[in-house]
Amino acid sequence: MLITLVAGARPNFIKIAPIVKAIQAARSAGEAIDFRLVHTGQHFDKKMSGDFFEELNIPQPHTNLEAGGGSQAEQTGAIMIRFEKELIENPTDLVLVVGDVTSTMACAITAQKLQIKVAHVEGGIRSGDWTMPEEINRLVTDSITNYFFTTSETANANLIASGVSEEKIFFVGNTMIDTLLDNRGRFKRPVIWEVAGLNNGNYIVLTLHRPGNVDQEMQLKSLMDQIVMHSRGLPIIFPVHPRT
Repeated sequence: MLITLVAGARPNFIKIAPIVKAIQAARSAGEAIDFRLVHTGQHFDKKMSGDFFEELNIPQPHTNLEAGGGSQAEQTGAIMIRFEKELIENPTDLVLVVGDVTSTMACAITAQKLQIKVAHVEGGIRSGDWTMPEEINRLVTDSITNYFFTTSETANANLIASGVSEEKIFFVGNTMIDTLLDNRGRFKRPVIWEVAGLNNGNYIVLTLHRPGNVDQEMQLKSLMDQIVMHSRGLPIIFPVHPRT
């Protein structure tokens, strides 16, 4: 069995790494299974060098579709056109997509149009907010997925409520945790630990970058005020995302 693994952004590879290792282990045990790793190039990231894949202990992608740039519609079209060519030139038994980026949706649609089954890792997640591009990607992807690998019982319930039969749902947990545990030995205390006088279990790490949270000054200020108000006096460490 050949599985095409699709990743479009840096976090996707972190989620896929444990899957790659599981396939490699199964193959080493004599099972007839292999994979082809496809990077759509949706997000250009200069940090995604050979070192990045070496740290994850996975091979570099077999191909990069280089479909980044442009509006979301332009990106979707570019990914579909290039991924279709990829699948025609490199036939596969299953396309596995992860998360909720544009590549997830675009590659799922492309695979189904070529009569190739689709598996969705992190299927069933819902925010209920259709203004989020990710929510649209989730809804479309899950509407045409054959096999759902979920991270929570809530995701299972969402899928069942939408009409998905239970035998298509596999509750596997969050693969990001597998990658986290695999890399525990590499963790180091950052310089800020001493500078900020932090103690184990006695601080808050904040990330904030979604457009709906940070693009409007008053909205961002209100959020920050609420976070500080409910922080119980704990120090807040805020690594600021570039778009924030």
